[in-house]
Amino acid sequence: MSRFNPYSTSSMKKFEIERQRKKALDLTRRFEAERQALTSLLQKSPTIKDMSEWMGAEEIAYFTAKKFGTKKPVKDSHDPKPARPQPGFMDRLFGRVSKIEQDYIDRCARVEADNAEVDRRHEAAIKNWEDIRSKHEADQQKAEAAEAARVGRTNQKIRDIKKSWQTGEAETVVQYVAAVMKMSDHPPPLAPRVELQFDRPSKLLLIDYRLPLPSDMPTTKTVRYNATSGEFSTTQISQALARALYDSMCYQVCLRTISDTFRGDKPRNIDTIAFNGNVEAVNAATGKKSTETILSILVTRDEIAGIDLKHVDPKACFKALKGVSASSLAGLAAVPPVLTFNKQDRRFIKAEDVELINDGTVNLAAMNWEDFEHLVRQVFDKEFAARGGEVKITQASADGGVDAIAFDPDPITGGKIVIQAKRYTRPVGVSAVRDLYGTAQSEGASRGILVTTADFGPDAHKFAKDKPLTLLNGGQLLGLLEKHGMRARINIAQARRDMGLTGKIAKKVSG
Repeated sequence: MSRFNPYSTSSMKKFEIERQRKKALDLTRRFEAERQALTSLLQKSPTIKDMSEWMGAEEIAYFTAKKFGTKKPVKDSHDPKPARPQPGFMDRLFGRVSKIEQDYIDRCARVEADNAEVDRRHEAAIKNWEDIRSKHEADQQKAEAAEAARVGRTNQKIRDIKKSWQTGEAETVVQYVAAVMKMSDHPPPLAPRVELQFDRPSKLLLIDYRLPLPSDMPTTKTVRYNATSGEFSTTQISQALARALYDSMCYQVCLRTISDTFRGDKPRNIDTIAFNGNVEAVNAATGKKSTETILSILVTRDEIAGIDLKHVDPKACFKALKGVSASSLAGLAAVPPVLTFNKQDRRFIKAEDVELINDGTVNLAAMNWEDFEHLVRQVFDKEFAARGGEVKITQASADGGVDAIAFDPDPITGGKIVIQAKRYTRPVGVSAVRDLYGTAQSEGASRGILVTTADFGPDAHKFAKDKPLTLLNGGQLLGLLEKHGMRARINIAQARRDMGLTGKIAKKVSG
């Protein structure tokens, strides 16, 4: 009777076939789940992020001084005074008494000199130790004052932003709306790529939203593995279903973005939202890329507040709100937008330098996410400055997931470079790298750089291979900082404890 041998050729082949069939089934289920997520965008009620999650809560100055670890010097023992010799009969007989006495006196003098030198060295060591201790204490007081000053500046900045948000300052309103979009969960391929403009007098917010293309939709219906050929084959959903999927997704994105923005606007700075859904595609007539608006709408707060989005037909709701679009969005037919950007008014956020304590105690993994983005801009600004380049924080920190844009004038290796910073406490997955690659292409950038406090998973490295992408993990970031005289540290475990993430799945709270 033959026994089953798991290492035989036939057994290994059977195992590989089953593994590939499972992979095909997993892919089929994944595509189905992605379609389901895109068709149920309005069924979810995402939690609108609070202001403290955007810019961080006010801190309490807390400083633990380093202990002075150098021990106080201990004085060496004194040599004992020699015993006085007692001359014998023969010493007196031969007249050696005087010499013996003089030898004794000389020995005593040497012992006293040696003991005096021991005292001198000890006093010098004590003085040096006291000087070092005084410098240590002064350094700790300086570090404590610097930390208190940093906390004071941070808290004042938070208070200033809160005040400007409450009073409807245009730049702060735009930054907060962008942060709400950035921190919300979006199924692929819907990473928000937006441009925002706010008119304070009219309380009108304009959202230019870059929509994905129909070709970006998960239209694969089934994936099968052919054991004979060793190849995978796929089937696609019908063209009618694909068009319906795309249309539904676009209308839902529009309505959900408007609804979420109003919900997040607690001070009611915004009364009206103009939403333009744009696509960037190759014009069939010219063969060139162009950006066209395929849907556009102007909605007031009261109009959207009276609608139960969970139970509407997205297209019917959009049309009832007087939205403008072609009969089929999948055809990418352009429509006139209800409102357009004043392109001359677009701006970058004012760059801010982040001060790091010189002893390198700042834990980047626990840093406020906005400060972390500014720090990344700051170190890359130093890196590119030598070649005449510059780095800017993008408007509202939500330009296609881009946190900064570098302009490198080098005619060979330079160009426009998009930079994204992710203050993570978990490895960065392939989806973030894939999103950056898509953003770099849509921005017309020559390269994309992804910087994180953590590390990258193997799939992320595999995807970035042979692409114009640079992945910088936490260790490499620390090296780059030190290169430009900026010392810090990264302690993932401590950051997770500080943020209450121990034992939990880390949420994406930064870019």
